[in-house]
Amino acid sequence: MEFGPDLTHEQVMALPLCRYEGPIHLIHSPAQLPDTLKELCQERVLGVDTETRAAFRKGEAYPPALMQLATAHAVWLIQLRAFPTLDGLAALLSSATPLKAGVGLDHDLRKLREIYAFKPAGFVNLAQMSDAAAIRANGLRGLAAHVLGVRVPKQTQCTNWARSVLTAQQLRYAATDAWIAREIFLALEKLLAQKAVAP
Repeated sequence: MEFGPDLTHEQVMALPLCRYEGPIHLIHSPAQLPDTLKELCQERVLGVDTETRAAFRKGEAYPPALMQLATAHAVWLIQLRAFPTLDGLAALLSSATPLKAGVGLDHDLRKLREIYAFKPAGFVNLAQMSDAAAIRANGLRGLAAHVLGVRVPKQTQCTNWARSVLTAQQLRYAATDAWIAREIFLALEKLLAQKAVAP
């Protein structure tokens, strides 16, 4: 992983470990969506991520199993296996507002569009923001280290996200990824604004 000349791998590993500790709402039924959308649509910025069941054999592939959306107050985890269509969520993903910030969004959106019909709008790639801020790291964990000075765990990444019952560790890991994406966006937004007004 490339962290750039200003922060070595050893320095990153020495940073304090950071996990999301706030409320997590697990959405596993279309009946839960209307109230969820009311909360999400009130935000200016959402952190967004998806999780997919790990594939270990050649030619093996799975669709996204989980979508995470983080607000200023909570994280919503949507178990996609319960949704034959995205219903109102597709409208949110196709709207210019709120902004939806994340890493690797091109891949995530391509995979989502293989199973759901929507036209993405309002998505902000954190890698493009980090490039504009002259930060070489552009992965989620590299950006968390460089921009926020924290280390994000990744031990739970290669697990079965398609299972109907997720562990507490999986829930916390997934929520952390979406939440930290939102925090990175806000920090980069502030940094770029400062650069724009600097003499």
